[in-house]
Formats: sequence, structure tokens, C-alpha cells
Amino acid sequence: MTGKRIGYRRVSTVDQNADRQLDNVQVDKMFTDKVSGKSLDRPELQKALDYVRDGDTFIVHSMDRLARNIDDLRRTVKELTGAGVRVEFVKEGQIFTGEDSPMSNLMLSLLGAVAEFERALILERQREGIELAKRAGKYKGGRPKLDAEQAAELARRKAAGERVADLAREFGVSRQTVYSYVAGVDSTDR
Repeated sequence: MTGKRIGYRRVSTVDQNADRQLDNVQVDKMFTDKVSGKSLDRPELQKALDYVRDGDTFIVHSMDRLARNIDDLRRTVKELTGAGVRVEFVKEGQIFTGEDSPMSNLMLSLLGAVAEFERALILERQREGIELAKRAGKYKGGRPKLDAEQAAELARRKAAGERVADLAREFGVSRQTVYSYVAGVDSTDR
């Protein structure tokens, strides 16, 4: 391969450290998102996808760091390889070139489905744990994302017609949090 080696890392929160992903992997340029995998708004991934060119290698720590689900994974890999970009998943030890065998395509689907299944199990266990903690009186929910003044300003600006995505970005919250505050949901539930 004569092209550049482009790395992509993703962690779910700004508090998490992405350094362990692609540690000791040589890349020419690195893109890192600090956003939940379920979010459609992954600006660094979009920048990376816009940056890669025919002949480049796109390197990701693992399949679950790239895609939200199996359909997203397959579509992204197909788009990249269709543009002449080699896709490499370090953790799974898989490389996709667009000239892949039926076995490679099976492995992509199989490993992607396993990653999606693992994530679903984690969320299910998390919900069960929260429910048990609530019943035991030990779970009080998260801290409010915004104080009363910020919440009032957010609601006022949304009512004035500002876009939810713009407000979410400015206030450092998710779009769902904006909708919840605007709807008057108790902020201690977020």
C-alpha cells in the first residue's frame, strides 16, 4: 500500500481516554471522537471519511468503535472499500479491501453481529442493575446537566426557533437532553 494510514478512535464520553485504542499502531493522521456510539453526530468520523482517498488504509481499533450496528458497519466498510480504501480492524485482526472473499464478508457480518449483541447485553444488564438499585433506594439518577438558568435560556431559545442540534452543541448536551428540558421533564432524570 502506498497511501496514507488513517486512524479512527472513539470513546463514549469526554471523560474516557482513547489512548489505548491504536496504541503502538503507526498512522499518518488520527481522528478521535468522544461521543456515544449510538449518536449519528460523529464529527471526527465524518472528517476521517472525507479525508481518506483511494489507496489509503483506514484503521480502527475494533468494529464496535466504528459502527452503531451491523447495518452501519457493513455500509461503512462497503463505502470505504468501494472508494479504494483498505479497512483494517486491529482487535479482530480483519482487513477488508473490496476484493474480499465470501468468507471475509461472513466474518464481517459475524463479528459485527457479535459486537452488536455484546452491546445489547451490556445495556440490558445496566438496566437491570439500575432497576435493582432503585428498588433498594440506592439509585437517585444522574445530576442535572444544566442549572435552572441554563435550562430557562435553552427553553427560551428553542421557543424562538433555534435548531436543537445547535443548542445541544452549544450547551454540551445531547439532542435528547434538549428535548427533555424543553418538554419540562424533571432534570434529575438525566
